[in-house]
Amino acid sequence: MLRLLETFLKSAPQLVLQLSIMIQQNYIEPLQGLSASASLVSLAWTLASYQKVLRDSREDKMPMSYKGAVVQILWHLFTIAARAIAFALFASVFQLYFGIFIVTHWCIMTFWIIQGETDFCMSKWEEIIYNMVVGIIYIFCWFNVKEGRSRCRMSIYYVITLSENAALTGLWYFYRRTNVISESNALIIVCVVTSSFALGVFFMFIYYCLLHPSGTIFGPRRAGCLCGEEPTAVPCGAGPPADVITSPPRSLPRTTGAEREGVPGDRDSCVPVFQVRPSVPPTPLSRAARTEGPIIRIDLPRKKYPAWDAHFIDRRLRKTILALEYSSPATPRLQYRSVGVSQELLEYETTV
Repeated sequence: MLRLLETFLKSAPQLVLQLSIMIQQNYIEPLQGLSASASLVSLAWTLASYQKVLRDSREDKMPMSYKGAVVQILWHLFTIAARAIAFALFASVFQLYFGIFIVTHWCIMTFWIIQGETDFCMSKWEEIIYNMVVGIIYIFCWFNVKEGRSRCRMSIYYVITLSENAALTGLWYFYRRTNVISESNALIIVCVVTSSFALGVFFMFIYYCLLHPSGTIFGPRRAGCLCGEEPTAVPCGAGPPADVITSPPRSLPRTTGAEREGVPGDRDSCVPVFQVRPSVPPTPLSRAARTEGPIIRIDLPRKKYPAWDAHFIDRRLRKTILALEYSSPATPRLQYRSVGVSQELLEYETTV
């Protein structure tokens, strides 16, 4: 994640600046073109690498194939190229308005991300700062930061991106300096922006239709199971494709009946992790009725562990709670270690 944010904070502005200088000079130096190409490839490579590494690190998700990673690189390469060229064209003519446009787009995307209620950091203000940084990525390309279905949100984003690219390129075409860029060269640049965005969307459809790790449209769907450690676990239900995998929600409500049966649209929905056979006691008085549910004791203070440990612990909690809900009629409760009571540590037999 840090490398991804670093790449977009450094390479993306540098790419737009280099392209804008090339357009104003109407000349491309070899070293300048090589530097711009390296910046573009690094952006696409970082996005695809992040997706593959994150999927490989999660036991509840299917790993991404190298074919899927290559198609993802091409998808982001062409969409970011069209976006950067459109930015550079508009910035070469309207420098002030370009800055206003970038700030406005960033504010809108940041509020959109905050409205989605991401859960990556440990505090509210850290989460807001993280959303502000991710808003910079949304200036250039799509990046899913929330678990679950992303089809609607991604469609809205690409419709907005297509409209902005068309408006920026059209304004440059009508207000460009005709003595620097001829009509034929201007038409070629407009075609390059259009074809690059179309190719990016084409590779995006190729990825989701044929190479998505959780299953394809034309083939059997597979979903990452929450019981990855158990080789004899029951296979999971199908779910719609999602662009990226983020940390699971830290709020853990009781699973509903629809979620247990694997309703389409919930990627994390699975059939029961453990099948508990109901047993009838020999006499009604042989076992007392349970008045409260099981307690999951966590040998850590709440909100006192790093974000990556929280990501790992929360996945274990989801597995444990899902298993306990099928073996207990009551909702499991979580109990964290109190910082003020040091002897409470001795009461825990195991940790998550």
